[in-house]
Amino acid sequence: MLLYHSVDFRRDIRLLWSLSCLLGSPVVTARAGSTPLDIAPSFNNKAFGTYPGEASFDGLGQSYPAPGTEHTPYYTSRTTGIVYSFPGYTGDEKPDNVICARQTIPVPQNISGQIFSVSFLVAGDKEFATVAGNVTFAYADGDTSSYELRSLDWFSWLTLNRGELVFPFRFVPGGVNWNTSHVFERTAPLLPGKTLRSVTLPDVAGDGGRLHVFAISLWKESLPIAVQAVRPTQKWSEPGQQIVEITVNNVGEECVAGSGAVITLVGDGFDTVTPGRLKRLCPGDQKVVKIGVIGSPDAPMDVEVVVDGDDGRQVTKFPNVEIGLKDWTPELDNLARHEAPDWFHGAKFGIFIHWGVYAVTGWGNSTPHESYAEWFWWYSTHHPQADPSDFYDYRLRTYGPDWAYDDTFPYFTASRFDPKEWVDLFAAAGAQYFVITSKHHDGFALFDTKETSNRSSTQYGPKRDLLRELFDAAATYQPSLRRGTYFSLPEWYNPDFGPYGFDQLPADSVPGTNSWPGVPARNPYTDAIEPYTGHVPVDDFIADVMLPQMQILATDYATDIMWCDIGAANATATFAAAWWNAERAVNRQVAINSRCGLAQAADFDTPEYATFASAQARKWESNMGMDPYSYGYNAATPDSAYMNASTLIRTLVDVVAKNGNLLLDIGPRADGTIVQAEVDSLREAGRWIRGHGEALFNTTYWFVRSEIVAGGLDVRFTQTDDAFYVLFLEKPVVENGAVRVPASLPILEGDEVSLLTVEGGENLAWSVSGRGDQKVLNIEITDGLLDEDEFCWVFEIKYA
Repeated sequence: MLLYHSVDFRRDIRLLWSLSCLLGSPVVTARAGSTPLDIAPSFNNKAFGTYPGEASFDGLGQSYPAPGTEHTPYYTSRTTGIVYSFPGYTGDEKPDNVICARQTIPVPQNISGQIFSVSFLVAGDKEFATVAGNVTFAYADGDTSSYELRSLDWFSWLTLNRGELVFPFRFVPGGVNWNTSHVFERTAPLLPGKTLRSVTLPDVAGDGGRLHVFAISLWKESLPIAVQAVRPTQKWSEPGQQIVEITVNNVGEECVAGSGAVITLVGDGFDTVTPGRLKRLCPGDQKVVKIGVIGSPDAPMDVEVVVDGDDGRQVTKFPNVEIGLKDWTPELDNLARHEAPDWFHGAKFGIFIHWGVYAVTGWGNSTPHESYAEWFWWYSTHHPQADPSDFYDYRLRTYGPDWAYDDTFPYFTASRFDPKEWVDLFAAAGAQYFVITSKHHDGFALFDTKETSNRSSTQYGPKRDLLRELFDAAATYQPSLRRGTYFSLPEWYNPDFGPYGFDQLPADSVPGTNSWPGVPARNPYTDAIEPYTGHVPVDDFIADVMLPQMQILATDYATDIMWCDIGAANATATFAAAWWNAERAVNRQVAINSRCGLAQAADFDTPEYATFASAQARKWESNMGMDPYSYGYNAATPDSAYMNASTLIRTLVDVVAKNGNLLLDIGPRADGTIVQAEVDSLREAGRWIRGHGEALFNTTYWFVRSEIVAGGLDVRFTQTDDAFYVLFLEKPVVENGAVRVPASLPILEGDEVSLLTVEGGENLAWSVSGRGDQKVLNIEITDGLLDEDEFCWVFEIKYA
């Protein structure tokens, strides 16, 4: 095996490469590639139109616009390199996709090479719904396997999600809606060494949303270890050193093990300065290997991926690859190249903080009629149809008919706010970052908004820059904590937002829909106009309030995460391009979430109170409260209802195993104290999290599967370059002196298995029984050792 340790690696790799070519040693391979399946005979729905009403993708007269020529008749995924036969617009009344209803798609028997995976372009057709069902793969030997084919909704007013294909609008009956619409990509692993014969789609066609498949493509390989894709990113490992991601598949019968393989990229105009290492890759598995390159060729070019392993050298050619770190501009295609930095991928666990003047009212009712307490003003001034928790009557009996929301300002004191205590708690909980509400929908900011507004904590209430105090405490006492800012783009009742005001859903069809009207609130009992204290009149809300406030958070407070909410009209393209250029200049990598109103600038998706049953290739972050259904402080929530340590840990482990982060919310009181039940659970969970952190932080998901939830088992999987982790969410059952894990795990002779953090749990005896997909790992252990841990039991497989 060739290893490079010289001072001038770039020079030596080229010399060695030239020498090996002269000696004839490399195996140069053409890429294997995609084989699109013909699913046109099963088309039963029309998704794409050229005018309103031509198509009805969702059964409600709404449809996608016709795709451009860059999408059809073939589309190549930016993420995976998979090529799809994508019909796009097929003409008047001609269908172009399949509503899943157990259709069986045959696989031609003349396909040569081993089929490694099956990929889908899919979408769900109901807003606010995730639709899913099991697709079944049938093999020539009679075996079958299944995979959860899941899709997010094809459009969302919040732009919560970003698809593989993003369209600028959708057609609605009689017009156009300028929220983006999306098609998503999903890739399913197959059982290694088997011949695929058919793909049977799930039956997902009910009231909860229908699952649509636009295209299916097989990925086949001709070599045991094969490179699927080269993806240059706009991330860097060192200043000027671009990260390029190489996707590698194992279609063979043996694991890559031992000294593993070294991966480099060769081409004109750039040099590999940090080669990638592939230490363990077993049959049926896929890994993404990161390498570092320096250079910026003037145009896309042909490159070669060089894999040096114990069996020699293998070279795969890729045409038309664009290498180089580029400047950011406001153009959407340019912004779409940005993604969550590696530190965010590795951080896994953050604390969300909803704190503002709504903590004074501090009420959202209690389960089963609880609503977000931070929405007190909106609920109590709006339609009864949108108020199942009855804020209207609570406000009247508690504060009387003449009370106004801004009467809360003097009582938002922060008198017991101890920023050091807060950041120490976050660190003790095991969190790696936090995100605080710099400004919620009520327009009251916790930072110095300068000339844009006086509606802030620097002018009213505590008359302090609370954001500055918290950020400074983190920098001083917990410098490893990354610092993020939640920022509501619109304000409910700011009169300058009027030109941009909107309803979440059509008000005529959904009475009481959430809205940001941009007109002053009216007292619900007297009809008097409520004050908007601290309002500074401006010419344009976006140019004079939204954009400069985002810039203040980015420059004056150096936020690591711009965590927007609501979306709608925005200046995100202008903001993001300038911010990203400025941060690259000082070697800082930052992130924007999916709610800044611009899908192309979304680095990660942000579902609320949600998780998934399988890993998502695109980075996501689940946000949820320790309160069962409120982010802001709710005095009506009993201590017993708050998330306990066990649930916190189980949720975190489940999310991490599926490529997610957990952003867990707390709602402090108006004086700055945190509910003791939240403090106690965070500290208790933190002791476990910090002790088992190597199985969580800086890990990746397992391509083969995310979980086992069957037969009394509740298991998740994570991995690093050097180890694999099996995480039991319930105490494992010992049978005949062993714990069983029924999965084809990447474990080989010489590997060490240990029960993390338990004295005496090191280097446990183990064996593997069964063959192929019927393999079972048997770990010899006693109940006594298992009793030494709690919440979640983690077995580490350390590679030899």
